[in-house]
Amino acid sequence: MKYGDKIIYIEGIVVEVHDGSISVDLKGRLGFIKVPMRMVISDYPIRVGQEVALNMSFIEVISDEVNEKYVSNIEKRNKDKKEVE
Repeated sequence: MKYGDKIIYIEGIVVEVHDGSISVDLKGRLGFIKVPMRMVISDYPIRVGQEVALNMSFIEVISDEVNEKYVSNIEKRNKDKKEVE
């Protein structure tokens, strides 16, 4: 990566809880994030409305090249999703 790491402390509110993931609205109009449950550290059962925090850095694009395998998988998933609807 070209730039040094700048860790940013971010808080949010749990808005969805599923068996395998949680969804969080980030405070300060920073957006929304959905993470697998295995990435959540908690001493409590997770419930909608709980406050959470995380340390995050900026996302850096590492290459101009497109990974065609991922693009193909995304297009296939979107096509399958439309066919189900």
